[in-house]
Amino acid sequence: MLAEVSALLAPLAAAIGYSTYKARQFEHAYPNIGELTDVGGYRMNAVHVPPPENADLPALVFIHGASGNLLDQVVAFRAALEGRAEMLFVDRPGHGYSERGGPENAVPSGQADAIARLMEKRGIEKAIIIGHSFGGAITAAFGLRHPDKTAGLLFLAPATHPWPGGIDWYYHVATVPVLGWLFNHAFVVPLGLSRLERGTLNVFRPNPRPADYIEKTGPSLVLRPDAFHNNAADFKRLLAYVKEQSLLYSLITAPTVIITGDSDEIVWEHLHSRGLARDISGSELITVSGVGHKPDYLATDVAIAAMEKISGKPRDLQAIARRAEERLATASHHRTAAAIPSLGPTGPRAFSEVQRTL
Repeated sequence: MLAEVSALLAPLAAAIGYSTYKARQFEHAYPNIGELTDVGGYRMNAVHVPPPENADLPALVFIHGASGNLLDQVVAFRAALEGRAEMLFVDRPGHGYSERGGPENAVPSGQADAIARLMEKRGIEKAIIIGHSFGGAITAAFGLRHPDKTAGLLFLAPATHPWPGGIDWYYHVATVPVLGWLFNHAFVVPLGLSRLERGTLNVFRPNPRPADYIEKTGPSLVLRPDAFHNNAADFKRLLAYVKEQSLLYSLITAPTVIITGDSDEIVWEHLHSRGLARDISGSELITVSGVGHKPDYLATDVAIAAMEKISGKPRDLQAIARRAEERLATASHHRTAAAIPSLGPTGPRAFSEVQRTL
């Protein structure tokens, strides 16, 4: 009997050891480029870009999506906005290098409150809140719960409304007591690494993924046991949460722009983005033809123009979106995913979300 038990436990122990080793490797490959700040019993991690002397935009707060970390939005926006605004790129509670905090942080409202406290600690009184994908639910919660801190809202391929169906099986397994611990510590790393390539390609589909996206953005950080558990816990609660909270979106009064692609297979734009445009009075919906789930990368210029418009500058966002479509259509004839230019040199300015890593 002892021999049989040992034969069973040995492979499991080896898998846990391998996963622990790989988790350390992930952190070595993608060290924290932010700073941890206590927000009330736990620490939030963020990259804070101080206000420049000649800022022409309000402060900007960037919220990443599921399975991601702050590097996603740092890569997409920091270099393009450097010198124009104070910026705060946030690791959501329990993601990246932020600590999880209490059970309230398993829902978007708790995470929105945590970000509001982080803004206070950083001396940011008011900001445009920018959320991609899952970050869209937190952006909406922020607009509802902290209107005094909200200069405007920018949603990028947001997940904000109820959807038919459920979530992938591994999110359920990851949160089950005992079995979930074993799954997260022994199986997530090898399974995740085997599907990382396909997962990142799916996030960009039908658009090509930048060739060095994985290298620069640290998607493997979500495979660490605690991060994967927190990500799964977020997903498990999201549907019930948005069923209740989406009924309140009509109370949002901040200037709002929603940018989505019409080919998003991760978050359906006809449910979420159009739903927001319907629910938030005075909001503007920008649909970029041919773009999937990553308008932050494929239509960065449109997103920045939206920030400018929210801040009061005259911008024809529909016309800017049409020019982006022309640019993307031209580029599609001359390059493939493998031929996309590098995102830039390694470093704080060149460091994103893998919604479906596994």
